Order: sequence, then structure tokens, then C-alpha cells
Amino acid sequence: MRSVVVVGAGGREHALVHALQRDASVVITPGNPAIPGSVDTAPEDLEADLFVIGPEAPLVDGLADRLRAQGKAVFGPGADGAMLEGSKAWMKEALVAAGVPTAAHGTFTAAEPALQYLATMSPPYVVKTDGLAAGKGVVVTHSLKDAQDAVRSYVSGEAFGGAGRTVVIEEGLTGPEVSVLAICNGLTAVALAPAQDFKRIGDGDTGPNTGGMGAYSPVPIASAGLVDDIMSTCVQPTLDYLSQLGIDFRGVLYAGLMLTPHGPKMLEYNVRFGDPETQVVLPRLTSSLTELLLQAANGQPLAEPQFSTDAAVTVVCASEGYPTAPRTGDEIHGVEQAQALDDVTVYAAGVAKGDSGQLVTGGGRVLNITATGPTLDAARQRAYQAAELITWPGKQVRSDIAEQAAKQQEMSS
Repeated sequence: MRSVVVVGAGGREHALVHALQRDASVVITPGNPAIPGSVDTAPEDLEADLFVIGPEAPLVDGLADRLRAQGKAVFGPGADGAMLEGSKAWMKEALVAAGVPTAAHGTFTAAEPALQYLATMSPPYVVKTDGLAAGKGVVVTHSLKDAQDAVRSYVSGEAFGGAGRTVVIEEGLTGPEVSVLAICNGLTAVALAPAQDFKRIGDGDTGPNTGGMGAYSPVPIASAGLVDDIMSTCVQPTLDYLSQLGIDFRGVLYAGLMLTPHGPKMLEYNVRFGDPETQVVLPRLTSSLTELLLQAANGQPLAEPQFSTDAAVTVVCASEGYPTAPRTGDEIHGVEQAQALDDVTVYAAGVAKGDSGQLVTGGGRVLNITATGPTLDAARQRAYQAAELITWPGKQVRSDIAEQAAKQQEMSS
């Protein structure tokens, strides 16, 4: 049996562990109190057939490079490839150089020219931090004043410190969004099943952006032809451009796209599995995740991943005050009852152990409740049934995850 080390501590990593454990022996570092196999050993001090790096921060920091220097097989790009997520300005330059369709944009390090550029744009206004901001460094608004305030707070360092002192201002695109996770071996890539996530904290896409409040897969609007188009016009040209720069990208290219009236346009690349998209894509995977990631890590030809026709829906349970000031330390009840439901998995994200050993809230997004079913409607009903069984003071849950897509799927069947 293969041995795998997963690096990370959240719901995405719990989902990776869950999928890899089907045919591998898995440990996770540092993990969390609710993920089996959690150890506090540094990844550099562990041995395994494969290392899978979950979050973006260690990738940007060069963890994959350090592990590869030890002769280890690593799924995750080096620091050079991780720049696609580590710097939105660099990513936009790479998209333009690779000929990938994307929004018109400008990059600024001072407030005045940024505000002048902003004044030439039409709503919705899009303002992004250049650096990592845990999924929260994006403002999309129809209010010019709010966009101007975001520019000032970013560039001054008030909002995100050094991560925000360079800002990217983009043309606001319209249309449905879709996420495609592409497994890359350095030269070519294969696509996992598409997913769609929900960034805003509130129902009807209201309130501030978060790391993601839920997701679903399959996506009724994302046909096989659309995915093929995205791979040939976006992902492969990006890999070709990285190769020209001498960047050997072995890991995930997470392509976040807007399906505009003028065709798909790239909103962003991430360089790791999406969270919470991973929590709906991997439960549908019927082929071996371990072997696929090993092939990518070793630069070998990639097997085409196989997926169940079942649907999966993830509902994120967040703590009170998230995303601005999440409250922690609240005791969590009902996880066992939720897990006992058929076709339900509870992935642990922001959790900790309380003084008497009980599970308590330890972050903003606390638990990811994933359910599968023959249709999106069946999966979402089961996910919400499970989510209702889990309680703590101030728990936040969106009630409309996959609602429109479920209706769409029903109408087209």
C-alpha cells in the first residue's frame, strides 16, 4: 500500500485524506483534532511515497522545493509556479502573455493613479490585493465609494499589510462562474469534474466575500465540451507559457472562470485544490486519487479520472462574526448524529479541542457538511438535514447552496 503525507489543517485537507485513504496509508500534518492521522511532525521530517500540499501559503513559501530537494515525490508547484497565486499582478501578466482570455485590468502601488483608473471603469468594480489574503482580499461592488475605500485601505497596508500594498483593479465581468481543477504533470493536464462555489456570506450572494460558503458538483451549465474548451484555451496555454519560463508545474491549477456572453474568461488561478470545491469533487471520484497525484508528481502520463454520476453538495457551517471577526471557543454538538446519516461526510476545518477535550470552534469556517445523492436536489436536502443536526451558538449557514442549479438540473432532466 502507498504511503501519503498531506500537508494542511482544514476541510480541503480532510477531504484529501478521506479520498486518499481509499487505497493508501495517510498521515496529515499538522491536521486538526477531528482529522484521523493528524501528527505534529514537520513534513521535512516525514517519509512517504507521496507528499500532497494543501494550502497556498506553504507552496508560495517554497515547501515543495524543499521536499523535492530531499528527493521526495511532491504534488504541488515550487515557489516559482506558486507565483500564479502568490501575486495576482504576476498572474494577470502570465495570462496576457499566454493568450488566455481574461478581464481588462491595471496594477498599482499608489492610491492616486489607482483611483484615477477606477474612475474610468464601469460597475461592478473589482479590487484585489496582489498577495495572499486567505480568499478575502477581493472587493466586488457597484459602489464607487466602496471600491475607492478598498483601494485606500489596501495600498496603505491597513487591510492586509504587505499583501495589499499592490492592488489589481479589474473590469467587472458578468455571467455564471465555474471552477475547474486541472491536475498537471508539468507538461499536460487532465480536468477533474467541474464545481461551483458560493463566495458571499449571505443568501442571494449578499454580504462580504469569504473563503467559500458551499459548493456543488456536477454543474449543469458546464458541459464536457465547455470543459474541453477551457482546458485547450486556458489551462494548456498557461502550462506551455510556464514551461517556456522553465517552470515545471506539478500540482493543481485551479481555474476560476466567468462564462461571459463573449465566452469563458479567466478570473483567477489558484495553485492548490479549491476549498470547498474539493469537498464536492473528490467524493464523486471513482478512480484512484493516489495514483493520479503520483503520476503528476513524477511527471508521468496522466490517467483520465473517472467520476460517479451522483451529485455532491457541500454546506459550510461558519462561526459567528465570520468573515470579519470570527468568534472561537464555542462547543460543537451533533457531529456524530450528522455523520450517521447515509451518504453524509462531515469534514473538519476550523476546529480545536476545548479544555475538557470536547470539539470547539477554532476558526471562521468550522465544518463542511457534504452529502451525495442521485440528483443535486437530493444531495442538498441531505446536506441541509445534516447541517441542522450540528449546533453551536451563532452558527452561520447559507440556505441557498445549489438551489438554482438543482432546479436547473430538474428542468433539464
